[in-house]
This record gives sequence, C-alpha cells and structure tokens, in this order.
Amino acid sequence: MDAKQLKWAYLLVLSLIWGSSFILIKRGLVGLTAVQVGSFRIIFAALFLLIIGFKSLKKISRRQWKLVAITSLFGTFTPAYLFAIAETEVDSSIVAILNSLTPLNTLVLGILIFGIQFQKRQVLGVFVGLVGCLLLVLSGASAHPGQNYYYVLLVVIATLCYAINVNLIKKYLSDLNSLSITTGNFAVLLLPALIILSTTDIPQRINFDATQHSIFFVMILGVLGTGIANVLFFKLIQMSSPVFATSVTYLIPIVAFFWGLLDNEMLTSIQFFGAFIILIGVYLSAKK
Repeated sequence: MDAKQLKWAYLLVLSLIWGSSFILIKRGLVGLTAVQVGSFRIIFAALFLLIIGFKSLKKISRRQWKLVAITSLFGTFTPAYLFAIAETEVDSSIVAILNSLTPLNTLVLGILIFGIQFQKRQVLGVFVGLVGCLLLVLSGASAHPGQNYYYVLLVVIATLCYAINVNLIKKYLSDLNSLSITTGNFAVLLLPALIILSTTDIPQRINFDATQHSIFFVMILGVLGTGIANVLFFKLIQMSSPVFATSVTYLIPIVAFFWGLLDNEMLTSIQFFGAFIILIGVYLSAKK
C-alpha cells in the first residue's frame, strides 16, 4: 500500500474508532462522574501505551520533552475532561458533530499563530462552518429545552485544544515517531490523572455493578479510542498535513450519529441541516 492509500486507510480507521468514542463516553457516565471518566480514560490509555511503547521514550530528547508535555495538555488531558463534562448535558451525537469544528480551528490557528499558507476558499469554509455550528446549537437548544446547550462551549474549547495540538506536532515534532509522542504524552499525564481520580468518590462507587460496567466501557475508550487512535493520528499528521489529519471529522459524526440512533438520540431536520453546513465548511477549509 503506497503512502496516499495508507493515509486514507488511517483516516477511515480513525473515523470508526473516534466515531464510537462518544457513545463509550455516554456509557461511562452511567456509573461514573465526568471527572472519573476523563481520569480513567487517561489512566487506561497510559498503562496500555507504557506497556507497548516504553522503549520508545528514549527517542525523546530533553528539548522535546517540554513540547511533548505541552501537546499532552492540549491534545489529550483537557479534551478528555471537557468532552465527558459536555456529554452530561448534551447528546453524544451533537458533541460528535461539533467536534467537526476541529479542522476549522486548525486552519484559523495555523494562519494566526503558526504562519501556514491559506486560500480564500478556506477562509470561506471557516465562516460557513461557524454558521452551521450556530444553527445546530440554537435549533438544538430550542428542540431540547431539558439539555443545557451552554455546555457546547466546552466542546468548542476542546476543538481549539486539538487544533493547537496538531499544529504543534506538525511544526515541532515531525521528526519524532508517533509511538514516542503518544507514549510520552501519557507518561506525563498518568500521575496527574491518578491524583485527580483519588480526589473523587471512586472508592465508594467501585463495588457497584453500574460503576464496574462503566469502567469497562471507559477501558475500551482509553485503550482503543485514545491509546491506539492517537498513535495512528500522530502518524497521519506526519505523513500528510494538520488540516488533512483533522478532516477525520468528516466521518466521525456519521459513525456517532448511527450509534446515537441505537441509543434513541434524535436530531431535528434543522439540526441535520446545520450539521451538513458544518461539513461543507470543513470541506472548503481543507480543500487546496
């Protein structure tokens, strides 16, 4: 398989994995708090990656460790908690659709901070995507008054974190292999996640069936949806571009939507239209 075919294969696999992550977060929240879901997600991913990638840590130079720590904060730590908190109030399918703002934010931050070249069509895509986002959120807030749509701001912040992360990796860590970056990220995050988890009521919950079932779902999320997926994602960034890599968000909402249907989540016709406009914006922003 040549490089062009391989990057599209990575894109498809990532969309299936990450599209399923939102329903796994929702399942995790049945018996755990949002903070516990975020912490367990990081802990399981860290343990898995340290088992398979511990030797790769020696490839990280002293200078690179600072950058690895920064990318771990933006690319994993902060979003892991923000997405879990957001799903306590907003449907998982909506969160997945709003995750599509990642490539738009990647482009904007790339232009403003990292000096990447752009075309007028891509700027138009950003504005189209924002219009779709507003339509999706406003129609959702009116159609689901029982949900607190202010929590979508947490998703927007998480996509900004992802955007900073991919630009940093592309600009400063392209010479470091993806397993080293990913393992380094979670080696940095393991202790903070354990400390945060220890401050919760997990000892009192741990023997409940609902808690154990939720931990199982979060384990899948951590190992597959975070650990393995991040290795593939960083590899994709290095073999393509930040905007192409984040265009995985074209397919994530489709996968998440079907999971949402199975879990009795429904979108209104206006929300469908808003989601469609967001994806058009993503397409325009990624098109060269």
